[in-house]
Amino acid sequence: MQPNRLLLAAAAGIAVATVYFAQPLLVTMGSDLGIAPGTVGVIVTVTQIGYGLGLFFLVPLSDLLDRRRLVQVQFLLLAVALLATALARNAAMLMIGLAAVGALAVVTQSLVVLGAALSDPAERGRTVGTITSGIVLGILLARTASGVLTDLAGWRAVYLTACALCLLMTLLLNGSAPRSRSGLRYGALLRSTTALWRTEPLFRESAIRAFFIFASFSTLWSSVTLPLSERSLSHTEIGAFGLIGAAGALAAGPAGRLADRGYGRVVTTAASVLLATSWLITVWTPRSLVALAIGTILLDLAVQAVHVTNQSRIYPLRPEAGGRIIGGYMIFYSLGSGTGAIASTMLYERAGWTGVCILGAAFGLGSVLTTARVSAPLTR
Repeated sequence: MQPNRLLLAAAAGIAVATVYFAQPLLVTMGSDLGIAPGTVGVIVTVTQIGYGLGLFFLVPLSDLLDRRRLVQVQFLLLAVALLATALARNAAMLMIGLAAVGALAVVTQSLVVLGAALSDPAERGRTVGTITSGIVLGILLARTASGVLTDLAGWRAVYLTACALCLLMTLLLNGSAPRSRSGLRYGALLRSTTALWRTEPLFRESAIRAFFIFASFSTLWSSVTLPLSERSLSHTEIGAFGLIGAAGALAAGPAGRLADRGYGRVVTTAASVLLATSWLITVWTPRSLVALAIGTILLDLAVQAVHVTNQSRIYPLRPEAGGRIIGGYMIFYSLGSGTGAIASTMLYERAGWTGVCILGAAFGLGSVLTTARVSAPLTR
């Protein structure tokens, strides 16, 4: 039974968007709830901490339970967390709500596992690519949607709307899916997740690379609000750059198909180099918004190409442990995103946009070095 790729992609996009709604609103949310401009990056970091915990404790449940039912329950609980965030009246309540949003937004990865499990092996890369396209669009269009809604009705309306969409997904994702026959209890399941780091070199390589690519990604998207706000751009105008960056979704499908044909490492190497060099253009942002637009497109294309090939290559290592493979890998995504967010917003105050770009390029170079130092076959 082949999965409904478009429905899974739409659901994944909605779920992951909840993690990124805050990025163009950091200054506004911070001002409303008394968070200093130099530390507003903590809003993103708290969400990513929650996301990392969810990846470790929740996504492995995909290897124990009916995967579609698990996805439905996660969407329902995510709706509750979004409602709590919308009703937050102080910084502490906001942080608790966003941490819960992050933890439950890992339903995104449960959807990747579900799609991969339902796909024929020859179509798995295509399925992962389609779902990842939805994830990319969700990440980038989240900024546009949150900017428009905030200008129209305030930042709380963003989270109320997301709450309604998650409830809708709970209804649409009905039915059931086969359980994985892991034969493990929950505690042993979690221990086996950590064992992947020791026993699977390809998993280890991909996880380290995930840290670097998403640290670079988050460096851009968490800090770009600061120089754009200084130019007196509105929330809608800042969020509009998400539409430009959405071109990155175009890389997901072709990257998945190339991975299916055995060219995963070629794509990974080329995209890692593109990621590092894209910052040579982005550094000109204070003088030219065109430079930001071009740099954004290149960075997002590179990140999504690497992300898709990473997942397409590690899932076949242990298909019966898909939840643990994808969840363990994405923990490093979360660590990278949180690191990039807090480091870039703090660095901006001390070294300006040039310092931020050097940081982003350094993370990109880390992805290049991680790929180059591994001696695995080129087409593995």
